[in-house]
Amino acid sequence: MCGIVGYIGKPKDIHEGLEALKRLEYRGYDSAGMAAYDPGQKEILCVKAVGKIENLEKRVKGIDIKASPSLFYTRWATHGGVTEQNCHPHADCKGNIWVAHNGIIENYQQLKEKLIEQGHTFVSETDTEVIPHLIEHAFRGDLAKAVREVVPLLKGAFALVIIAKDDPEQLIAVRNSAPLLIGVGKGEYIVASDPSAVVGITKEVVYLADGEMAVIKKDGYAVQDIDGNHVKKTVDVIDWKIEDAQKGGYEHFMLKEIMEQPEGIADTLRGRFGERVGEVKLGGLEQVAKRLNAIERVHIIGMGTAYLAGLVGEYLISGYAKVPADTDTASEFRYRSPIIDDKTAYIFISQSGETADTLGALKEVKRQGGLTLGIINVVGSSVAREVHAGLYNHVGPEIGVASTKVFTSQLTLLALLAVFFANQKGTLLPELTEELKKIPETAERFLQDTKSVQQLAEKYAKVDSMLYIGRKYQYPIALEGALKLKEISYVHAEGFSGGELKHGPIALIDERIPTLALCPKDSVYEKMISNIQEVKARKGPIIAVATEGDKEIAKIADDVLYIPRVPEPLMPLISVIPLQLFAYYMAVLRGHDPDKPRNLAKSVTVE
Repeated sequence: MCGIVGYIGKPKDIHEGLEALKRLEYRGYDSAGMAAYDPGQKEILCVKAVGKIENLEKRVKGIDIKASPSLFYTRWATHGGVTEQNCHPHADCKGNIWVAHNGIIENYQQLKEKLIEQGHTFVSETDTEVIPHLIEHAFRGDLAKAVREVVPLLKGAFALVIIAKDDPEQLIAVRNSAPLLIGVGKGEYIVASDPSAVVGITKEVVYLADGEMAVIKKDGYAVQDIDGNHVKKTVDVIDWKIEDAQKGGYEHFMLKEIMEQPEGIADTLRGRFGERVGEVKLGGLEQVAKRLNAIERVHIIGMGTAYLAGLVGEYLISGYAKVPADTDTASEFRYRSPIIDDKTAYIFISQSGETADTLGALKEVKRQGGLTLGIINVVGSSVAREVHAGLYNHVGPEIGVASTKVFTSQLTLLALLAVFFANQKGTLLPELTEELKKIPETAERFLQDTKSVQQLAEKYAKVDSMLYIGRKYQYPIALEGALKLKEISYVHAEGFSGGELKHGPIALIDERIPTLALCPKDSVYEKMISNIQEVKARKGPIIAVATEGDKEIAKIADDVLYIPRVPEPLMPLISVIPLQLFAYYMAVLRGHDPDKPRNLAKSVTVE
């Protein structure tokens, strides 16, 4: 959610900090602010603006100062409305201590009441503002020492970056259940919520772990635990290029990322096939190979699109590896007293690797001794570091809030895992692996001409509601298609199993509500045809997603989107693409920004 950029080093133009902040826009935000120490004036300049970062840029246009240290921040409102007063960074009574905070302070109300009794004055409605006041109370000239006194008083999840006018030679960063890293440059350091902000500045990063505090100065940094004990850290290298976080000629990141899916699937597959046909090699799981040999069940856990990918994985793993598989939303899993055992592999899926609910479920499984695996896109993220072993997507940064290329990469990894678990039992799956290798080319062929999807969106751009139906492997894709449409075009959409239609949803059908039916030539084709007939009998418009060459479907559907023929278990990798495009074009036609949908965030770091 909220995005933080902190800088310390040779005084630098504040506009460079804003450029780094822009690379965190995809996380979602409703306002932006900055606080920068001007060494010449020995004062901190604070500017805030509601809305986009460009509004903040307008406020600082013409301000020509080189600052260090400095804070830049995008806020996602949790406590208090979307106002300039509530935007970060926040300061103490004297304007000395400045704090940017991602997360939630659960006990802020009690802390605030005590501070007010002590004479402190508050100007915002936020939970964050208690932090600079607490530090003010403890500050005796050494910022690090004051922060170390205050952090144990805070309950909740937080990433903090702190500077002080009266101690401008250091910047403090603290992590507790919210992501934070240090970009290590030449004579300069950039603290950020994720690697996107440091791309183009440095490739070397240090990831802070929970309970760690970094004291950063112009000539170096030291990482400690909250008690002040030194913590030795390794420097990781990120291989992203700055172009990877730019649009590359497309109007929106979402469209760019949809079009990148053939390459993304190929990158996910690269180096993961074994020497024998029908065999996969997943190096990320080698360290837990012995434990995996004893696995009798698989439990997949995620949120949103990651959860829906898990539903497809459930079909793949149970169907091909003959290993019982279940899928849960992370937010519900941990609250139903889950029974964890050592015969189950728990797979946690998260694009960002920072999803709060997923992390909470992961920690609960680990606490009870379960084997945890991860499917993650962001290297070095919290999920990546918490799981016993895992697999990276290898598709580069995904900037659009609505996941596209990471979703198909997740499906690809789940297909590979199905083969892996089958291999564990001594079974090779040559047909599945050979067909997997063809998917990038098939996806590329479909994406060469998207006009039919765009024309379909033009026809339905003014609808208020849509239904999506599918069966078996296409049921999770119906859910994903509906999710994409409501996420970015703000059209009410619901996904259902085709078999569920008669059990309630059919009551909604009339000539005003189109139904998108996923009806490729597969093992449940005839049943889907029956569902389509049921909708048509009630005058509901039908959009069918069907296999190339299917002439029968055109006789009963109002509109048809044809997709290439691929084997049934791999069809979700192709059938989801027109649904992504349809949602994208619907959003654009309705005047919405598909990259930054309202009320949504790329990385949901609070529960």
